[in-house]
Amino acid sequence: MAQILVVDDEIGIRELLSEILADEGHTVWLAEHAAAARKIRNEKRPDLVLLDIWMPDTDGISLLKEWSSGGLLTMPVVMMSGHGTIDTAVEATRIGAIDFLEKPIALQKLLATVKKALKHEAAPHKPPLTLDAFARSPLLKDLKKRLEQAAAKTQILLLKSASGGIAEICARTLQAPQTPWLDLSASSAPLTQEMLEKSAGGILFIADLLLLGKLQQMNLVFALERLEKHNLQLVAASTRSLAALDEAGWDPALIARLGEVWVALPQLAGHADDVPEIAALVLNHLVERSEVPQRHFSSSALNALRMHRWQGEWSELLAAVKNLALSALEEEISVEDVGRVLQRDAGEAAVQTPIMPMFEQPLRDAREAFERLYFEHHLKSERGNMTRVAEKTGLERTHLYRKLKQLGLNLGRRSEERE
Repeated sequence: MAQILVVDDEIGIRELLSEILADEGHTVWLAEHAAAARKIRNEKRPDLVLLDIWMPDTDGISLLKEWSSGGLLTMPVVMMSGHGTIDTAVEATRIGAIDFLEKPIALQKLLATVKKALKHEAAPHKPPLTLDAFARSPLLKDLKKRLEQAAAKTQILLLKSASGGIAEICARTLQAPQTPWLDLSASSAPLTQEMLEKSAGGILFIADLLLLGKLQQMNLVFALERLEKHNLQLVAASTRSLAALDEAGWDPALIARLGEVWVALPQLAGHADDVPEIAALVLNHLVERSEVPQRHFSSSALNALRMHRWQGEWSELLAAVKNLALSALEEEISVEDVGRVLQRDAGEAAVQTPIMPMFEQPLRDAREAFERLYFEHHLKSERGNMTRVAEKTGLERTHLYRKLKQLGLNLGRRSEERE
């Protein structure tokens, strides 16, 4: 017989399920909220969890995400809800739940689901994606070195121009093997001393500082005061400047502490040659984790990704790869697929340029980024014809070649052939 954890804020539901499951010979543990569920899961290691979605402190979906991101989803989880929807069930399944029970729960449905769930074999643990996978990309290889160098000397590291998936990739790169991971932005429940103790020696992660609510900000302050005691490293990301936190009403002392040591993600603008390699590696990772069907890029599709002007930078690239894998009808992702996913209104595309990130850079870096965009535009519009580019930009040919080399714009033989 199995050990089963029932998590539900309604005492009547807890007692009913407990009686039914106990009659079947199971050992049943009861939790009325997420905090109690965390404690029992860590202490008792149940064989199965029946988890209610709607709870007053931390909802079931958030708790499921927390367990999944922290590597704690080592047991099958069946979600329960009296207000279930298809979207909620799909979301829960995507995160890691194996089934969904709608209240009121019929006796035979409960027993059949529990029996099926207990036979379910947990999927083998698949390591998260880190920058180690991108060793062939000089751009990300250098980023990895900068992150490790900075993290070795500080317990608080800010990732500038980053959020979401790319921020997690960077933070996972800094996580030592077999150490804990706690996502402070995945839960709206109060952070406790016990939770920090269980995370000792690991990573505290925040995908985007600006998305933190008031309670999560209090959790952040609580954690910062105890980083050294528990040998924790905080890795927090933000796509906006720290001034945006000040405008949002954050404590200036907290902002100052978060901004002491930072690493800025390189901009994809000017590093177009790295995009195909990065996209292909991200796709392989998604396929290996069964998050998308078996897919691979055609050469023309990779070239189209290289030529695209990435307005949303890293987040746009990662989202585009996943969308291409999920929406392509054939195993090979074609250039037509890329055009369909990345299509923009022609008028909008003509006037949009990735100017905003430049305002967050020092003047020298911003000027270099603008010059790179400027020459990329003329090289593209003149199809690489250096004579016409020199005329358009008002530069003598020798100076033009020197400038393009300085900006890292590789011309190759194509431009020479178009002279």
